[in-house]
Amino acid sequence: MESPTPTQQSSSVGASWGAFLKSIASFNGDLSSLTAPPFILSSTSLTEFSSYWCEHPSVFAAPAKESDPAKRALLVLKWFLTTLKQQYASRSEQYGNEKKPLNPFLGELFLGKWEDDAGTTELISEQVSHHPPATAYNITNIPSGVRLEGYNAQKASFSKTINIKQIGHAVLTVPAPSAEEPDVFLITLPSLHIEGLIFGSPFIELDGSSYITSSTGFTAKVDYSGKGWLSGKKNSFTATLFPTGRERDVLFNVSGQWTKSFEIHSGPAKYNAKDNLVEAWDPLPLSELIVAPLEKQHPMESRRAWSKVAAAISKVDLDTVSLEKGKIENAQREMRTKERTKGSTWQRRYFTAQNDTTDPILKMLGPAVGLTENGDADKTGGLWRFDLEKSNRARNEPPLSGEEADEVAKEMLGQ
Repeated sequence: MESPTPTQQSSSVGASWGAFLKSIASFNGDLSSLTAPPFILSSTSLTEFSSYWCEHPSVFAAPAKESDPAKRALLVLKWFLTTLKQQYASRSEQYGNEKKPLNPFLGELFLGKWEDDAGTTELISEQVSHHPPATAYNITNIPSGVRLEGYNAQKASFSKTINIKQIGHAVLTVPAPSAEEPDVFLITLPSLHIEGLIFGSPFIELDGSSYITSSTGFTAKVDYSGKGWLSGKKNSFTATLFPTGRERDVLFNVSGQWTKSFEIHSGPAKYNAKDNLVEAWDPLPLSELIVAPLEKQHPMESRRAWSKVAAAISKVDLDTVSLEKGKIENAQREMRTKERTKGSTWQRRYFTAQNDTTDPILKMLGPAVGLTENGDADKTGGLWRFDLEKSNRARNEPPLSGEEADEVAKEMLGQ
């Protein structure tokens, strides 16, 4: 049998894309539960997305050096804005269009670190819930003590395009110079939608607003807007920083494109001029994320667990993609069945759900940004917080032998 020509392949993908769009349009419920066809998958799991919070460790750690609370809040806003390009546009730049990430399995891990001018910054990411799906993460810059922890899930729906509401939040803890207590920032997540679906070249556009509020009494609001039919620029935003509860008393304003550059000015936007320009930001080179070689990773770590699927995706071997992906999914279903039979639950390795307690950070800062005291725990499988005791226990565990690793991979991943 002759191999299909490039024209025939293109026609086949086009037909498959059209069929996929029809299936989305007719689907009722949360689209995240819809199985995506192999041809739109990326080789990256959602657990890796946690690393996008810290592609510039020096910017992440910078607020710890600032003694003025308002300026410290501005540095946190600046850091947050610099994370958006990697979080929401890096796949489009890499592949030419947005690809659907791999859905993590319960217990999946992604571990890494950055070594640069900011010292060592460590990342721990874990899939803490599967129904509903939720990823938790903890990022710590060791020299400064700046630490980010949080969790998120997505709820997707279709109305002319794919609309995604992000559920969850992040908490940034910043040790402040000459202060007894660290400054704590509560961060909400932007909503987004997918543009370019009809042309088969999807990309993400952010919409609505997100907030950052601090324990020292400052709040930032970020408003997102995309390119309209007649005006505007792609990936545009405006942001303001103000004393909490006094939104009109703008201390700083920021505007630009979250994929490119932006300017920070003091005061309200109507007074923007050269003499009140605080900083003009242009994207910096990314710090390299260091991840252990596959053979030294735990079998539950993303890149090792999905390595056969990722290899098949890179070769556009869609049959093998479906086969290897199915092995992991079937093994996980069997694991859940065994747990129900035994009356046991999967033990998270680094995080603990605080379902029966009132979270003090959400109680203190949540009202300023519209978050409840339970952090939407019912939609994310729990109110997840980093567990230092669990983390220390995991660090002290001896590495698995080759035979032990193979046994774990067989039982949990069907490999």
